[in-house]
Amino acid sequence: MPIPDSPEVQIDRALHAGHATIALRIADSLIAQSKRSHIGWLGRARATYAMGMHGECEEATAVVLKLRPDDPPALLLRGLIYRYYGLVDDSVATLSKLVAMKTPYSPEAALSLAETLFFAHRRKELLAHIAAGGSWLDDERGALLRARVKSWTDVAVATQELRAISESASGPNALMLTRVAGFEAVKLLDQAGHYREAFDLAQRLHARTTPPFDIEGLVSGVRARADLARKRGRWFEAKVPPVEGVAMIAGLPRAGTTLIEQMLDAHPEVSGIGEFDGVRRLASGITATGIDFAALGSIDRERAMTLQREYLGGAHRLRREGARWSFDKTLGAWKALPEIAAILPGAKLLHVARDPRDNAISAHLSFFHPVSYGWMSSLDSIRRGIEAERAALPQSLEALKIDHVALVYERLVEDPAGHAKACLDLLGLPMDARVLKPEENTRAVFTLSHDQVKRPINRGSIGRWKNYEWAFDSSWDALCAAHDTRRSTGLP
Repeated sequence: MPIPDSPEVQIDRALHAGHATIALRIADSLIAQSKRSHIGWLGRARATYAMGMHGECEEATAVVLKLRPDDPPALLLRGLIYRYYGLVDDSVATLSKLVAMKTPYSPEAALSLAETLFFAHRRKELLAHIAAGGSWLDDERGALLRARVKSWTDVAVATQELRAISESASGPNALMLTRVAGFEAVKLLDQAGHYREAFDLAQRLHARTTPPFDIEGLVSGVRARADLARKRGRWFEAKVPPVEGVAMIAGLPRAGTTLIEQMLDAHPEVSGIGEFDGVRRLASGITATGIDFAALGSIDRERAMTLQREYLGGAHRLRREGARWSFDKTLGAWKALPEIAAILPGAKLLHVARDPRDNAISAHLSFFHPVSYGWMSSLDSIRRGIEAERAALPQSLEALKIDHVALVYERLVEDPAGHAKACLDLLGLPMDARVLKPEENTRAVFTLSHDQVKRPINRGSIGRWKNYEWAFDSSWDALCAAHDTRRSTGLP
């Protein structure tokens, strides 16, 4: 009779097969047996990272490192989590330590360190890291990094190298390499003015790597929440005390959210905490109780307090020392406004909207997770997502009595001082000239906008859709007309 595989082997096999939920279930069973299970906590950290559950990963990693302070896989995960939240110095220090330890995890740490330095625009350090050599450079991801560096001096050659990596990627990282290298090539083609070629490449990448997405499920959930808010206003009373020092974005990806974050983070009283997944955890925590958004008034006070504490605990851990406000650049708030109002009463929201066609083309030509953001794979599904968001906001914010400011991206870049003041007034903070120079903010940005926000506030991305005018039909007319009206009359 064969000896059954150990839980550690089972977790490894599940993760390598892409079954993170199975790995998580095994890990949690080990933790249930012993709160000091190193294999259980490390398995939980690895599984939650694979599932994009960064807050849970950070918490599990902290437990592993408490049990074993120099655990290599936990150090790697900590470095990656630091990078995700924009804590670049901490990420570099952690990954550099692991590289120096010369363990089997060191090449992976070296690759992650190179990517961290690239996105942080720390070019001198990156070039020194490459010059130091190492086996990590033989990895396909090392080739990706070298192609990115090549783009600084020879865009045409870099584009060719990126396309070649995308087309030949193989092994466990094939999907990621195909998309990352491919969309890097799309960006360079767009910047070079090769718009048809850029669009066609993006279309092929989406077709090859994006699984079917339930866009109807996404928009119906948003619409149902908005319809209930319009009919009944705030149909529940929050059972928890108001929170203090919590602000977040309510807007779509590629709508200007990173610019706003970098502006506000430059204020000494505000700390950006990146795309914190606290709202997703909050919403899923409510769902786990068997209560949906329409029955929020029935949630148990103790459960609501637990969810609030979990959100605040994670946000406060990421908040810069000395700041009074955390600014959460979540991309999920627009889908969960009732849940936010129920668990985080007192939170301040900034709703930002951008020209729908600019928003759409920017999203469609960019790398997003193919599962979570599968709706970016076609302009039609993006339009439906934007329609749902515009139908729900800002009316739902008003109906739910959530303190907010509604911003129009084009007006923001035309009058950054006036809009910055409106945002800071919402937070009860004085104006600070540093918020008008986000390009001088030393906080690293690990989003698709990492290049743009290192330049002074400008109008360069307004009207970008016109390079792709042939891709839009009359189905966009009503949406765009409504935005044009808002742009001409909106406040501040």
